[in-house]
Amino acid sequence: MATSDSSWPGVQAITNHSIPLPQNLSGSSSSNNCTMDEKLLSRVLTVFYSVIFIVGLVGNIIALYVFLGIHRKRNSIQIYLLNVVIADLLLIFCLPFRIMYHINQNRWTLGVLLCKVVGTLFYMNMYISIILLGFISLDRYIKINRSIQQRKAITTRQSIYVCGTVWTLALVGFLAMITSTLNKGDNSTMCFHYRSKEDAKGEAIFNYVLVVMFWLIFLLIILSYIKIGKNLLKISKRRSKFPNSGKYATTARNSFIVLIIFTICFVPYHIFRFVYISSQMKSPPCYWKEIVHNTNEIMLVFSSFNSCLDPVMYFLMSSNIRKLMCQLLSRRFQGEASRSESTSEFKPVYSLHETSVSAKIQPTS
Repeated sequence: MATSDSSWPGVQAITNHSIPLPQNLSGSSSSNNCTMDEKLLSRVLTVFYSVIFIVGLVGNIIALYVFLGIHRKRNSIQIYLLNVVIADLLLIFCLPFRIMYHINQNRWTLGVLLCKVVGTLFYMNMYISIILLGFISLDRYIKINRSIQQRKAITTRQSIYVCGTVWTLALVGFLAMITSTLNKGDNSTMCFHYRSKEDAKGEAIFNYVLVVMFWLIFLLIILSYIKIGKNLLKISKRRSKFPNSGKYATTARNSFIVLIIFTICFVPYHIFRFVYISSQMKSPPCYWKEIVHNTNEIMLVFSSFNSCLDPVMYFLMSSNIRKLMCQLLSRRFQGEASRSESTSEFKPVYSLHETSVSAKIQPTS
């Protein structure tokens, strides 16, 4: 997938630190001979990735537990969401490696192969989530705008085929990137870093393709949710006298919340991707390369933050998930209440027993 810092996905330049060459009068220098002061950036990334890891791990494990607790036949939306949970968890498991890298003053000690594996998994799962969210919006749009007979055309089996195809293509790309790393046989102590692509224009073009794909998916999501929202609001007004008319307006509002989450997390990163990839194909001045790299890393934090917000999306998009969550919470609260009631009932019996015993042992006058 696209890389924030190096070759497709995020694995950084396989070059050692070198003494920066003096800039010429135009302010440019060899991009391969630039060093960056990343102490402040490393601290910021360590803090944010640590928070994202903890919150995202807890939220997605709970979401996975809820999904697996749905015993009835799953619909297509739930199949897509379950696969998004898996992709988010795989992305989250990459974060400890990034955290340790930044704590270790941006020195990678686990070998170039693992650096490539972690970077590739990170971006692969980010784009799997984006693609699946696009299919979710398309699925909802078709179901809302078609008759009941036509809705049956989008079956759970078809959604399983779609998810299987997405994972298969991602796995093929993942293995191709790892194989290319093994063939190079490079050694480095750097990872997740800016790398020039003047000699790797094929990778840069591939990254451009991924950015264009994102914007097409984003356009699809916008059009789908706008149409979904309008139709649901129209139904809500048409059935305003019915007791459940308010649920359509609520569903429409939730649809826009999902769109807002997607926009906040992924749009800033992909807006800046054009600038970042273009700079990699040239030899920018050292100060410009540092600005581009730092900005790209901050934008990537927003994309990672999506793994924390996705559990909120699951709750908003699936009524079965909401019902199951409420059932689990109500059972827990009822269990705590019953335990407290049994304890309160035991206390007066115990004190009564204690009083009778003390009365028996009192000396008579």
